[in-house]
Amino acid sequence: MRRYRIASIPADGIGQEVIPAGLQVLHALAERSGDFVLDVEDLPWGSDYYRAHGRMMPEDGLDTLKRFDAIFFGAVGDPELPDDITLWGLRLRICQGFDQYANIRPTRVLPGLTSPLREVAPGDIDWVIVRENSEGEYAGHGGRAHRGHPEEIATETAIFTRAGVTRIMRTAFEIAARRPRRLLTVVTKSNAQKHGMVLWDEIAAEVAREFPTVTWEKELVDAMAARMVRHPRSIDTVVATNLHADILSDLAGAVAGSLGVAPTANLDPSRRHPSMFEPIHGSAFDITGMGIANPVATFWTAAMMLEHLGEDAAARRLITAVEQVCADGVLTRDLGGNATTAEVTAAVIAATRGAN
Repeated sequence: MRRYRIASIPADGIGQEVIPAGLQVLHALAERSGDFVLDVEDLPWGSDYYRAHGRMMPEDGLDTLKRFDAIFFGAVGDPELPDDITLWGLRLRICQGFDQYANIRPTRVLPGLTSPLREVAPGDIDWVIVRENSEGEYAGHGGRAHRGHPEEIATETAIFTRAGVTRIMRTAFEIAARRPRRLLTVVTKSNAQKHGMVLWDEIAAEVAREFPTVTWEKELVDAMAARMVRHPRSIDTVVATNLHADILSDLAGAVAGSLGVAPTANLDPSRRHPSMFEPIHGSAFDITGMGIANPVATFWTAAMMLEHLGEDAAARRLITAVEQVCADGVLTRDLGGNATTAEVTAAVIAATRGAN
């Protein structure tokens, strides 16, 4: 019997609803498979923890997390607290502390879903966006001076290192090489940002020589946003900086029908540290407690976590079940349905019991 230790951090808002739903599905899958077990420990970190303790997670939180095989994360953000406290105090502290430098965001229009793009149907879009997750525009370098005065200055310095760009570029090429189309689009803004973005272009050309089977191309980020809308079928694998890929992947979720179906994996490809898996949608306090949060992104995220753990059969079973439930029209409000979080969860669990 294979055993995996999972740290569950629901954190804020609807994270406290969709992560328990995801765990219900994961435990059902483990029971259905009969050959692996998930030992889950719930960690009550987040904005409520901050109100009680003055910090988003314990000072030795990373040491606690080192014991786990993976981290199942909900969402972070609270309307009563600044984002620089919530985001930097929990999610980014984990991502940077464990060097989870590869943020992987797949996008598909699932069966039963309707894309806002005209003439785009399920099966027409199959993207993977690879986001650099450790430096770039979110490196945290900069500062403010002359606060409150007319001449106040705020600087935000994007950091691009040869080591950081090379490793994310190599990860993206490796992913593209495993996919049927073997096509990689490298997204930058090198026509206007002549230092860091030009370095990205140069390193892309260097790494490309290691992957002769992959066709690669360059695209400016603004042109890429337009291409995602106008020519979505032309796209396969995309690699971009921390900020650019963050924006493009939210657009990708909208193109797929809703951010409620968009998953994420924050990976340390070296496996020195546990990787973290989370839905993209955020804490969504406007619907918190209403029981209508879409758990599909969390289920897809759970499937990515299972793949990372080596449980490929269970991951495929989960994705098949999600596709079946969506095709059957069991959808939450953001997708045009009227099902609750609990109803979608129950339907997916039932579908996993029948899936091969």
